[in-house]
Amino acid sequence: MLRERDILATLRMLREENLDVRAVTLGINLDDCADRNIHTVARALRAKIGRVAASLVDVCDDLTATYGIAIVNKRIAVSPVSRLLEGHGGEAAILLGEALDEAAAEVRVDLIGGFTALVHKGITPGERLLIESLPRVLATTQRVCASVNIGTTRAGIQVDAVNLVSATILRIAEASASTQGFGAAKLVVFANAPEDNPFMAGAFLGCGEAESVINVGVSGPGVVKRAIERRLADAPESTLDDLAETVKHTAYRVTRAGELIAREAANRLGIPFGIVDLSLAPTPRVGDSVGEIYQAMGIDKLGAPGTTAAVALLNDAVKKGGAFASSSVGGLSGAFIPVMEDHALSDAVSKGWLTLEKLEAMTAVCSVGLDMILLPGDTSAETIAGLILDEAAIGVTNNKTTAVRVIPVPGKSTGERVDFGGLFGSGTIVNVNCPDGAERFIRRGGRIPAPLRSLGN
Repeated sequence: MLRERDILATLRMLREENLDVRAVTLGINLDDCADRNIHTVARALRAKIGRVAASLVDVCDDLTATYGIAIVNKRIAVSPVSRLLEGHGGEAAILLGEALDEAAAEVRVDLIGGFTALVHKGITPGERLLIESLPRVLATTQRVCASVNIGTTRAGIQVDAVNLVSATILRIAEASASTQGFGAAKLVVFANAPEDNPFMAGAFLGCGEAESVINVGVSGPGVVKRAIERRLADAPESTLDDLAETVKHTAYRVTRAGELIAREAANRLGIPFGIVDLSLAPTPRVGDSVGEIYQAMGIDKLGAPGTTAAVALLNDAVKKGGAFASSSVGGLSGAFIPVMEDHALSDAVSKGWLTLEKLEAMTAVCSVGLDMILLPGDTSAETIAGLILDEAAIGVTNNKTTAVRVIPVPGKSTGERVDFGGLFGSGTIVNVNCPDGAERFIRRGGRIPAPLRSLGN
C-alpha cells in the first residue's frame, strides 16, 4: 500500500523537479516486409508502421493528461533495416530511408531508429549498402536515426567496419554542412549494443524481441539532484555511501513511475510491455542535468580528479534502485554523459576542465560512451577511428555497452560554439589532445580478437 510520504514525494518530483518519461518507444519488427522488389518493401514497411503505431501518440498524450507525467518523446524503433537490403543495390537504401521518414511523419512520432547495421563479425552486402547510404539519408531525412554495432565481447572488434564508419561520419558531416554537420548527431557507433534500448539515436528492435513491444526510458536527473541537496541540507556531514543510499531510493521511485506509464501504454495499445530503461538522461535545461548531480555531490569543477569516481557511484546507485523497483529493467540503465545535451557538462568543456580524454575515462563507468561530442571539421578519419576503437575496447573488455556519437563540424575549429537547439543542445568544439600517431595501427584493419573473458561457457 502506498504511504502518504511516498505519494507526496512523487507529486513533488512531478511539480518541482522535472520528472518525466523521456521516451515511449514502440518496437516494430519489419522482417516480414522483405521482397525482391524494393518498392514493394517500402510500401509494406510504411503500411505496417502506420497500422501498428497509429494510436501511439494519442495514447501517450492521454496518459500525460491522466497521470500528469510528461512524455517528452514518442518514438519508434524498427528491426535492422540492413536485413531488408540484402539482395538489393543502387538506390534501395535511400528509398527505405525516405519511406521510414515518411512513415514516422504520418504517425506523428518524433524520431524513428533502426536504420541499423550489425557488423561486429563481418559486413554483408546489405549492411555495406546501408552504411554507404548514411550521408544522404541522414542529411535529407528529418526523423531517421541510425546505428552501427562494430564489436561485442563475444566477437571482438571489427576494425574494417570501424574504418568504413569513420570515413562515413566525415561524409555525413559534409553532406549536412548547412546544418553544421547535424546529420552525424543521428548516428551512434556501438560496442555491445543493447537490443531493447528506447533512447535515440541508437534504438533498434533486436532479433530476440517480440513482433512489437513497448519500451520506456525514464529520466529524472533533476529529481536525483534535489534529493541529494535535501539530504545534505538535513545532514551536512553525510558521507558518500549516505549519498549513494539517497540516489538508490530516489531511483526506485522514478522507476516505479516509469513502469506505471510503460505498462499502461502497453495495455492501451494491446502490445506487450518490454522494459524500463532507468537511465538518467539530461536535457539542456538548468535543473535537468546529470552534471549538476556531480556538483551537488561535491565535484565543484567537472573533470577534476574524483569525477570518474562520482560517475561510478551514481551509475551503480541508479542501477541498484531501479533493479529493485522493476523486474523488467533493460536497455542501457545508468547515467548518460551527452556533452551537448547537458548544460553543466557543456560548460565544463568550454572552460577546459572536462577534456576528451577525461570523458573517455568517465565512459568506463557510465552508461554509454563519448556522446554528442563536437570535433573540428578537419578531424581525420583515422582520428575518429581511433576514438571508436578506444571506446569499443573499454566496452568489449569490460562486457558493457560503449558508444561514440561525434560530430565533426565542417569549417569550424577548436573552441568555437555550435547550437543545434532543442534537446540536442549546444556545445564547444573540443580538441583531441594527440590527434595523430596511430595511423599505421588503424590502417592494418582486420579484427581485434575477443578477450579471454568471452569464453564464459
